Amino acid sequence: MAHHLILTYGLYRKMECYRSHPASPSEMSAFHTEDYINFLAKVTPDNLRQYSNQMNRFNVGEYTDCPVFDGLYEFTQLYTGASLDGAVKLNRGDCDIAINWSGGLHHAKKSEASGFCYINDIVLAILELLKVHARVLYIDIDVHHGDGVEEAFYCTDRVMTFSLHKYGDFFPGTGHIKDTGAKEGTGFSVNAPLTSGMTDSAYEKIFKPVMTKIMEVFRPGAIVLQCGADSLTGDRLGCFNLTLKGHAECVKFTKSFNVPTLVLGGGGYTIRNVSRCWAYETSVLLDTELPNEIPYNDYYEYYAPDFNLHLTPEQRENMNTEASLESVRVDLLNQLMGIKGAPSVQMLEVPPDFEVLKEDAEAEKERTSTSEDREGKGMNDGGSGDDKRSRNNTQDGKGEKREHDAELAA
Repeated sequence: MAHHLILTYGLYRKMECYRSHPASPSEMSAFHTEDYINFLAKVTPDNLRQYSNQMNRFNVGEYTDCPVFDGLYEFTQLYTGASLDGAVKLNRGDCDIAINWSGGLHHAKKSEASGFCYINDIVLAILELLKVHARVLYIDIDVHHGDGVEEAFYCTDRVMTFSLHKYGDFFPGTGHIKDTGAKEGTGFSVNAPLTSGMTDSAYEKIFKPVMTKIMEVFRPGAIVLQCGADSLTGDRLGCFNLTLKGHAECVKFTKSFNVPTLVLGGGGYTIRNVSRCWAYETSVLLDTELPNEIPYNDYYEYYAPDFNLHLTPEQRENMNTEASLESVRVDLLNQLMGIKGAPSVQMLEVPPDFEVLKEDAEAEKERTSTSEDREGKGMNDGGSGDDKRSRNNTQDGKGEKREHDAELAA
C-alpha cells in the first residue's frame, strides 16, 4: 500500500529505485546464530511437528507472537537484503539517504524471534555501516522499545541507541530510563519512557533537545532511523496520539543534520495509516509537498471515508504531564553530558562489503576463463588455468570426469 501511494504521488521520479538482493545465510550470521538461521530456512506450516523443540527454543510458532507462515524465510531474506543494500550504498557514498520501508524489525534477538520480528535487519545494517564509520546513531520512534538493537550494542560505545516508547505494562517491557548501557557502552543507551496519549508537541519537547545533544556529544558518521508507525493516532496496538506531521517532524529534524541516513519502517497495525505515514515521510525526505487528497490507486477504498492523507488526532487525554516530560528530558540531557567527548576508534583496513566479495568472485571466474581460452582449452579440463574448478561440464563433456580424476590422483 505504501508502494502504491509513493507511485501514484509520483515520488518515485525523484528517487533512484533499486531491486535489492535476498540476504544470504552468511550475511545473516554476522549477528544471528547459524542454528537459528537454519531453523528459519527449514520450518514451514507443513512440517511444524518436526521442529517442536526448536520452536520453543527460538520463540516461534502458533502460541507466540512470531507465527510460521509460507515464505517466512524468503520474507526475512528480502527485507534484510534491502537494509544491507542501503547500508552499502551509504558506505560507498552513492547516496545521502537510503530508504527501506520493509525493514526495521527491531525486536529480533541473536537466536530468538520476538514481536513479529525474525531477523534483525537493523543490527546487520549497523554492523555494515561500522565497517566505514567509527560511530553510528540508531533512533527508534516506534511505540515499542527497540530492545533487540539496544541489546546487541549495549556494551559498545561505537553505537548509540535512542528510543522513545511507551513504558510500563507494555511490550516488550524494557527501556527504563536508567538502562543506559554497560561496560564501554555505559551512557550510550538513551531511553525515553513515555505513557499513553503522547501528542505532537509533547513528543517534540523530548525528541529535539535530546537529539541535538546527542549530535553534539556523539557526532555519528551515520544514522539509522526506525520509523515505526504504531506511534500514530488510531493504531490498533499503539497508544500514542501522533499525527503524520508530528511523526514526520522527527524525520525532518534528523535529516537537517546532513548525516548519511538509513531510513527504515517498523511496526504499525492500522495498515492504511502505515502507508499514509511512509508515503508522507518519503515526501519529507525529498522536500516535496503532497496534496492532502489521496490519488486513485489499487488500494484507494482502504482510505475511506475521507480519502485524505493526513490524520486527525483523537480526543483523548495525554497522560504525559509537563512535569513527567521535563523529568525525562532533564535526566537524558544529564546522561549525555556525562559522556566525555565522542569515542574514537582506530580504523584499520576497511572490511569488504558483500558486493565487493561477489564482484571479486566474478572477476576471478572471468580471469580463469580468459586464461583457459588463451590456452585453447575449456574450463575444468585439467589445464593450468584450473585453479578454481566447479562441477560444470566442458563443451566436450569430459571436464567433469577429468576434474574427479585429478582430485583422486591428489
